[in-house]
Amino acid sequence: MILQGDLPEIIPVFPLPGALLLPRSRLPLHLFEPRYLAMLDDALKTPHRLIGMVQPDTGARAGEHGLHRIGCAGRVTQFSETEDGRYMITLSGVSRYRVNSEVEGFTPYRRAHVTWDGFAQDLAPNDSDPDFDRLSFMQLLSRYFDARELSTDWEALKEAEDELLINSLSMLLGFEPEDKQALLEAPSLSTRRETLVTLIEYDLRGGDDREMMQ
Repeated sequence: MILQGDLPEIIPVFPLPGALLLPRSRLPLHLFEPRYLAMLDDALKTPHRLIGMVQPDTGARAGEHGLHRIGCAGRVTQFSETEDGRYMITLSGVSRYRVNSEVEGFTPYRRAHVTWDGFAQDLAPNDSDPDFDRLSFMQLLSRYFDARELSTDWEALKEAEDELLINSLSMLLGFEPEDKQALLEAPSLSTRRETLVTLIEYDLRGGDDREMMQ
């Protein structure tokens, strides 16, 4: 088991709108920009192989390229190179982090001083949601998929463990970046599930009460 004290104080960060990584979940990524190929190359040279996913902060002042304060770091667990030099990689979510400041210069990609304090549960084997009403949730999800004309493997969803189900849907469904950030920052699996339900219900209502969610 990884301990917080084993995690580095400086990590490369990958600002990607709408891309959500959660602890104990996996995120496939397609890298092709030279700066991110350099980031991958450098990450693979480290013992932890961590890359920090983070949402750009759309509320930053004009001319600034701010980051949200909380992101999630993943370990590069799979990678393959295409014939034209691109990489397909998989990040396995390790822990959320809080950005203290950015590291200036020396690399073509962005790096940040981070703290892992407050996210000890991310390093545990799993999280639970004791109040999860799975039947009602699946009925709501079915309505959402029908309304969006989406298809899925319902048997796989029914058999998935609670954490895998909630986190996978949080990562895969097409919510706005700010909504993804809310799912990331949820302090527990129960809170994430409640946030996910709110977002799905909001979408089904056509977004008439967005102001009520802010």
